[in-house]
Amino acid sequence: MKRCGIGYAIVYIKELKTLIYLDHAASSWPKPPEVAKAVYDTLTNCGANPGRGSHQMAVQAGRICFEARKQIARLLHVRNPNDIAFTMNTTMALNLAILGVVEAGDHVICTQLEHNSVRRPLERLKREKNVTLTYVEADEKGMVHPSEVEKAIQPHTKLIVCNHSSNLLGSILPLEAIGEIAQKHGVLLLVDAAQTIGTIPIDVTALHIDMLAFPGHKGLLGPQGTGGLYIGPHVDLKPLLYGGTGSQSEAIDQPSVRPDRYESGTPNTPGLAGLAEGVKYVLKQGEETIHEMEWELTQMTIAELSALPQVEVLGPARGEPRTGIVSFNVKGADSSEIAYILDRHYEIAVRSGYHCTPLAHEAARTKEWGAVRASFGAFSTSHDAEQLIQAVKQLVKHY
Repeated sequence: MKRCGIGYAIVYIKELKTLIYLDHAASSWPKPPEVAKAVYDTLTNCGANPGRGSHQMAVQAGRICFEARKQIARLLHVRNPNDIAFTMNTTMALNLAILGVVEAGDHVICTQLEHNSVRRPLERLKREKNVTLTYVEADEKGMVHPSEVEKAIQPHTKLIVCNHSSNLLGSILPLEAIGEIAQKHGVLLLVDAAQTIGTIPIDVTALHIDMLAFPGHKGLLGPQGTGGLYIGPHVDLKPLLYGGTGSQSEAIDQPSVRPDRYESGTPNTPGLAGLAEGVKYVLKQGEETIHEMEWELTQMTIAELSALPQVEVLGPARGEPRTGIVSFNVKGADSSEIAYILDRHYEIAVRSGYHCTPLAHEAARTKEWGAVRASFGAFSTSHDAEQLIQAVKQLVKHY
């Protein structure tokens, strides 16, 4: 079996895989064995609260959390690991960023490709805080032109929010150009890196990113229930949660020091232990290597599915930049029906529906029926892609 350049314990994969898993855009699976071991070891040997005591186990738990912070900082080229605040997921990180910086009367720019974890808090602010919004349109392939972002800037624009890659179309947005525009106009830039961190290199300083939300459980190969927000040293956010942080307990107000200011409550220490190992694995393999492997699989899949008259493949055309996502529809079939058949008859796991991004479906002209989304990950193989292609070739004969 071809491993596409990723050195891995093939026997371990074979033992775990009971189906062909092509839903990595939602959560990566399986995880490197080091991740599971770190979670188990922490639960078994280090079950104390980090930062909530001076005994040996609490100190060790604190070191585990800092190791995860340090690895994320290394990946994103962040100088100070304390500028990384851990959250449960990308959604929580985006809410922390948006609700923490946007105030009544502000203007916010976002794109038509955003996830509901961006759109919903912004629409709430629009209703309750008189915040004005501009949605920059994307073309049918999922591209946003930086010039349109710049045109949308107003005197009271506080924030630009954009994802690095559409979770429906796989298109990769021109972050560097958007970052330069934001910096030029003195506007903060918040990036949703849910679909790119761990597969596409990101340098927050070079790209002029002020805040970046990320998941631990996707491209970073960590456990679910982990994620975080990079907060530039010049950005002052209001906390999303208030409470115990293990520091400045005598004070009535939330601590001002990072990361404590943004991390009230007991953290997911076992999850962060696993996340640290996932990031180490990504750094060892190289983001470029992982992306190249995913790219090869998407190009192979696009070429075969596009050749079928009954199939419409969404997103950038073959040969154009994209992440490991291939969304498609079978003419005359509901996307949920296709996903159900792939699961029950072919043991191929994909996702169907609207993928929490209805405006992106408007751009792709698929609002009426959604889409089937196959997404490749670090441990996907050419065999996985071939099985999906053959399954679709068989089932389209019935439509």
